[in-house]
Amino acid sequence: MKPTTATGDPAMIRRINTGIALEAVLKHAPLSRAAISEKTGLNKATVSSLVQDLLDQQLVLETGQGQSSGGRKPVMLVFNKRAGHTIGVDVGANYILGVLTDLEGAVLKEIRRPHEARSAASIMKLLFALIEELAAAAEASPYGLVGIGIGLPGIVDETGALLFAPNMDWEPTEVARLTEARFGVPVRVDNEANFGALGEQVFGAGSGIRHLVYVSAGIGIGTGLVLDGKLYRGFTGHSGELGHLSVDYAGPPCRCGNRGCWELYASEQALLDNALPLGCRTLDEILEKANAGDKAIIGVLERTGAMLGVGIATIANVFNPEAVLIGNRLSRAKRWLEGPLARELESRALPYHRSRLRVLFAELGDASAVRGAAHLAASAFLDRVKAGRTQLLSTH
Repeated sequence: MKPTTATGDPAMIRRINTGIALEAVLKHAPLSRAAISEKTGLNKATVSSLVQDLLDQQLVLETGQGQSSGGRKPVMLVFNKRAGHTIGVDVGANYILGVLTDLEGAVLKEIRRPHEARSAASIMKLLFALIEELAAAAEASPYGLVGIGIGLPGIVDETGALLFAPNMDWEPTEVARLTEARFGVPVRVDNEANFGALGEQVFGAGSGIRHLVYVSAGIGIGTGLVLDGKLYRGFTGHSGELGHLSVDYAGPPCRCGNRGCWELYASEQALLDNALPLGCRTLDEILEKANAGDKAIIGVLERTGAMLGVGIATIANVFNPEAVLIGNRLSRAKRWLEGPLARELESRALPYHRSRLRVLFAELGDASAVRGAAHLAASAFLDRVKAGRTQLLSTH
């Protein structure tokens, strides 16, 4: 963003330039006033006035002195990451995970709960209770709770309504509208795999990767597609349902209406189904037995890894990504999945597509989506700040 010098509404020009100064602090802090002027092209007098506005708005803080280049030591400026808080929530088919974060994404409180709810009404009740508990844990701040991000395991439209969740019995539900009405703050709702891709790009293993497919391997399988640095949503915004690629023409029916879907063979649910005859009912029990050297359980894990490789080979051939990143709960089983996965990828993907492909496991584990959801809520708040559409709580 370049400084505005054209004539026009002075208040609008000042808002734009304030946003430019704030962006410089966000990207390069700690930063002096002189350095802001140098990086933005705004003159020093203008920067001094804009910084005072940001100090008055409690969006930046003065912190110590920097090194002198000949005169007085400059006062350094940093972004006030505790100016407000965001909440991110990941609603899974059998769990709900929420975090309270500061405006830079640091987790201040985390709540994780299993659930067996299936209807929209029961899950919305759990969602609201979780958000209320997280909001109550936030310390007083100039802007309070500034936004909520919610990841859902299904197809979400542009209004934030859940349309279809194959592994849950949700009827179409206006999740964003209902949550905004309850809590009075902006709410962003998306498929959890899209948030997972964002979370790993900002905080985890996806940093700096412009062509990335994030595979959310939980009870089902969803994917977030990052193509040339941007999240790809498709014509109607519903892309990413690669868990419902058919990998077996005559396979069993899937809840989506298809047959032989990839997630029937390579998801956490598939792993649980195959481990049940061996006396394991949960992923924790499976991993505990695998760590103890149980060969039968290790075999089940390795077959799941091989089936992940089957689908990832197709992803490699279709999208030619720089990296495929496996997240959500199955990322905890990396030790047993990655070998069989790599062997299937080697034998099934085209050589030109696999030669430079990296297969990574999420650094954030099963928290990728919830971190991405909270980050998007914070980013939306900062966009409103730059547009001059926020107020301190004390001015309400």
